[in-house]
Amino acid sequence: MLARFRWLTRSAQCFLRPQEARRWLSSIGDVHPPALREEGIRLREYQEECIQSVLSYLDKGHKRLGISLATGSGKTVIFTQLIDRVELRNQNAQQTLILAHRRELVEQAARHCLKAYPEKSIDIEMGETHASGAADITVASVRSLLSGDRLSKYRPDRFKLVLVDEAHHIVAPGYLQVLEHFGLEEARETGPALVGVSATFSRFDGLRLGAAIDHIVYHKDYVDMIGDKWLSDVMFTTVKSRADLSRVRSGKDGDFQPGQLSAAVNTEVTNEITVQAWMAEARERKSTLVFCVDLNHVASLTSSFRKHGIDARYITGSTKKKVRGERLEAFKNREFPVLLNCGVFTEGTDMPNIDCVLLARPTKSRNLLVQMIGRGMRLYPGKTDCHIIDMVASLETGIVTVPTLFGLDPSEMVKDARPDELKSLKDKRTNEERTMSDRGPAASGPVQAQAAGSDHRLDFTHYDTVQDLIEDTSGERHVRSMSPNAWVQVDSHKYILAARGGILTLERQASSDSAGKSDSPASNNYVVIWKHPLPLSEASKSPWSRPRTVATAATLSDALHAADTFASTKFERIFIATSSSWRRSPASDGQLNFLNRMRDISEDGCQPLTEADITKGQAGDMITKIKFGARGRFDKLQVLKRRTERKLEKGRKVKEMKEREIVRVGPLIS
Repeated sequence: MLARFRWLTRSAQCFLRPQEARRWLSSIGDVHPPALREEGIRLREYQEECIQSVLSYLDKGHKRLGISLATGSGKTVIFTQLIDRVELRNQNAQQTLILAHRRELVEQAARHCLKAYPEKSIDIEMGETHASGAADITVASVRSLLSGDRLSKYRPDRFKLVLVDEAHHIVAPGYLQVLEHFGLEEARETGPALVGVSATFSRFDGLRLGAAIDHIVYHKDYVDMIGDKWLSDVMFTTVKSRADLSRVRSGKDGDFQPGQLSAAVNTEVTNEITVQAWMAEARERKSTLVFCVDLNHVASLTSSFRKHGIDARYITGSTKKKVRGERLEAFKNREFPVLLNCGVFTEGTDMPNIDCVLLARPTKSRNLLVQMIGRGMRLYPGKTDCHIIDMVASLETGIVTVPTLFGLDPSEMVKDARPDELKSLKDKRTNEERTMSDRGPAASGPVQAQAAGSDHRLDFTHYDTVQDLIEDTSGERHVRSMSPNAWVQVDSHKYILAARGGILTLERQASSDSAGKSDSPASNNYVVIWKHPLPLSEASKSPWSRPRTVATAATLSDALHAADTFASTKFERIFIATSSSWRRSPASDGQLNFLNRMRDISEDGCQPLTEADITKGQAGDMITKIKFGARGRFDKLQVLKRRTERKLEKGRKVKEMKEREIVRVGPLIS
C-alpha cells in the first residue's frame, strides 16, 4: 500500500498528497498494487484493426477522430494502448489527457492506466482531488476541469493526445470549452490529436458531432460483436404495457420529460404488468438490471417486485456511497436477482454478470436504448445469453423500441427473438413490402380481403378522403421513432423533410446488379437528395437547384441518421423538429383554405376543416404529402380499392354459380 502511495506521489510534478491518494483509492474500492505491465498483451483482432486505423489517419494529418465501438468491446483497452503508440509531435509534447463526464468513467480509466503504465505518473482531476497539470497521464472529469481556474494549469503545447470517453457528449458546451483550450475547436496541423470513443455516435438534440470530430475511423456494431462471439448472445421480448404517453411532452434533449413520463408509467397497473412479465419470462435469471424513470418509479417498482416475494433492491444517484458499493458488490456476486436504477448504469459500468435487462422506461433516444441494452452484453462464465425485455408503451408518441434497432416497425411484437431472427424478420417484412409495392401502392392497415382464385390474403386500408390518408401514420411513426425530425412519408419507401430553405428527400432506389437483375435486396440502397430554392436572378426554367445526392446507405436507419446530420446544417431546428411547440397550435387560415380546396368541400356531406380539427403540424404534414406525391398515391389507392372490390364481387358471383351446380335433397332456393 505504501509502495503505491510512493508511486502516486514520487513525481515532483504530481501533488496528490497521501491522504488524497488514500481517499481516492478507497473511493474506487481498489487497494491492490498495480499489476506489472504485460508488454506482450494480446489484443483482439478488431482492437488491433481499430488502433491501426487511428494511426493511419493520424499519419495522413487528420487530428480529430472518432471510434464507434459497441458497449463491452474494450474501449478502455484501446485507449490505454493508444497512449504509447501515438507518436510524439515533439520532445516537449509527451502528455495525455483522458476526458470523461462521470465519476465511474474517470475511475475506470484511471484503474486501467494504473495497471498498464506503472512507470508513468498519473494524475486525477475530479472533485476535491486536484492534478498538477504536468503528469504523463491525466484523467479528468470535465466538470471539475472547468471549475475555477483549474484548466489554466494545462499547457496545450505539452500534450500529444486528448482521449474522450463516451464521446457522443463531446459537443456539449463544457467539452467544447476544454477542446478550445487545447486548440481542438477546429481542425489544425498543430496541437494534440483528439480521439473520441462511443458506442452511440449520434446526437438526439440536434447538436452536430462534426463540430468536434472530423472522421469516424472505425466502427464495430454490437450485432457484429455478437456474431463474432466477442459479446454475449441476446434474446429479445417485447411486452405491451398499458402506459399512455399521449400527453407526455418532450424535453430540451428531445426525449420525454422525466416528471411527466414517470406520472404516465409509474402506475399500479403498469408496474404489475412489468413484474408479471419478468416473472413469466425471466424468473430463472440470476442477475436482472431494471431501468426506471426516476426515484419514485424505482421505489414503486421495487415495492411491486417485493410484493411477489422477489428480492429486489435499488441504486440511485442519491444512494450513499457505502451502501451503493455493498449493494453493487452483492449484485455482482449474484446474492439477489433484481437491481433497479434510474440513470445510474446507462454508461461506464462493468457488470458482466447481468443476464437480463428489463426496460421499464420508454425512450425516444436510440442512444439511450442501445446504452441500456449494452449493459447485458458482456461475456461472463456460465452465462449463455442475456434476455432483453422491452416494456413497449404507446407507439404513437415516437418511442424507440428493440424492433426499431433492426429496422422493423416499432409496433412489431417479438418473443424470445435473437438478433439473427430479428434480421430475418426484417428481411421478410422488406420482401413483403416489395411484393405489395409491385402490386400497387398498398396501404398499411388491419382490413383483410381474400383475392378471388388465390390462397393469398392481401391487407388494405380504405381511404375515403385525403384527411383519412394523414391518419395512416405508420410510416411517420416508424421513421419518427428513429429521428427527432418531422419526416413525412409520401410513398412506400420515400420520405420528405421540407422547410424554409429547401427539400430533403430520403428514398429507396433499386439499381441493377451484376447479373442484370434489379430490385434485389442486395441492390437496394437508400439515397438522400437535397434541393434548395434558387435566387430569382439564377432561376431559369426551375426555381429549384439541381438535385444533389448528399448520402447513400444500405439501411433506412443509417440513411436517416445521415440525412438528419445534413439537415442540421441546412434547417433551423425549430422548423423541422417534431417537438417544436408551434406544431401543436391550431392550423392557420392559409393551411385550412389549401386543404379544403383539395378536399372539394362542395360535395354533399363534406364539411370544411376548421382550426378545431387539426393542428398546424398535422396540416403541414398533410400539405407536404399532397405536394410531394401522396395525392397521387391516394388516387392510386382508390383505383386499387375499386379493382379489389370488383374482384371480390366477381369471386362472390362465381361462388354462387358453383353453389347452384350442387344438387341437394331439400327445398330449392331461388
